[in-house]
Amino acid sequence: MNFWNNPIIFIGNWLTGLLTGWHLSAALATIFIYVVGITVLIVFAMTLDIGLVWVERKVVARFQDRLGPNRIGPFGLIQPVADIIKMVIKEDITPIGADKIIYNIAPVLAATSVILLWAILPIASTIYGVDLNVGLLYIVAAGALGTLAIIMAGWSSNNKYALLGAFRMVANMISYEIPMVVILLIPTILANTMSVKGITEAQSGMWFAFLSPLAAVIFLISAIAELGRSPFDLNEAESEIVAGFHIEYTGMKFGWFYAGELLHAFTFGGFMAIFFFGGYGGFFGLEKLAAFSWLNIPFVQALVFIAKAMFGYWVIMWIKYSVPRIRIDHMLAFNWKFLVPLSLVVLVNTAILNKVLSGLPGWAYVLGMFGSNILIGLVTVEILRAYGRNQRKAQHEPATPA
Repeated sequence: MNFWNNPIIFIGNWLTGLLTGWHLSAALATIFIYVVGITVLIVFAMTLDIGLVWVERKVVARFQDRLGPNRIGPFGLIQPVADIIKMVIKEDITPIGADKIIYNIAPVLAATSVILLWAILPIASTIYGVDLNVGLLYIVAAGALGTLAIIMAGWSSNNKYALLGAFRMVANMISYEIPMVVILLIPTILANTMSVKGITEAQSGMWFAFLSPLAAVIFLISAIAELGRSPFDLNEAESEIVAGFHIEYTGMKFGWFYAGELLHAFTFGGFMAIFFFGGYGGFFGLEKLAAFSWLNIPFVQALVFIAKAMFGYWVIMWIKYSVPRIRIDHMLAFNWKFLVPLSLVVLVNTAILNKVLSGLPGWAYVLGMFGSNILIGLVTVEILRAYGRNQRKAQHEPATPA
């Protein structure tokens, strides 16, 4: 078997032959290979996370007309390593009265919840952890661990401001999980599978972003809220609650929260690429032509996926450093009064049209799905404009005497 065609299987077979040659049983050899694979995945994710620290600081510097890291190493590339060393040697402080066990588990659980998502992330057609037939349910379940880590950190810190930040963040995350779960059903309907890899392969001819652009936008908004990034970063509203649920954490314990947030943002950029932009594939059928057969090489697919995920991550950063945070009542009202109903409308529209248009030619199916989303968007804008006019009219009318 050629290494370039299927590197994971090639390395796995090589390790199996090597271990069995050492008179190790097949069962133990398989367990050892799984452990090695998991370790390599975690190391890759953490190494990428270190790079994301540099990228984040460089991007925010450009938005704020600054230079960013530029001292340690060429272009400041070694700055994240210096930051890690600084956090490791900082004093580890545990507040008096804190629940030490839960307090220490919370930051590890926050990072673990992100690493677990990488188990089903298809980086290429042959580079992935596991292909679950209920992959979307796994995403929802693994993401819930992040919510649990935040409430554990806020409650165990014995600090009312940390607890307040945790409560606000959990209210935010639980609320915006509703439209996200609803939107995840749309790729399921279009691909006829809940497998993350299956959804990627179903977009070889057409990206789902063209079939349901509103779903892609709603997923992006819900993902940003799930991450707790601006304009939904009420868990870290420094002017109100001193830094949120992790105010009592120092050194590398705080570093785990920070690393988890950055890797989570990149991971959601990757999932957005998978669900709506073809993931590692989605070349509109070009990979089936002999002249473009190189697009099927796993390492090329991995580069394509990372590029798409980085673009999604850049969009999330762009919004974070451009939009101010909103009040919590406005944030929750936006979700329950606008985003949830809109996501349900888009879901019902997708389900009906997918059935009605399934027998038509491909171009008619795409135009029908895309046109229906544009129509829903126009109707939504008109409803919002009418609501805004009524609100302004009510504000200018004199109050009725009691």
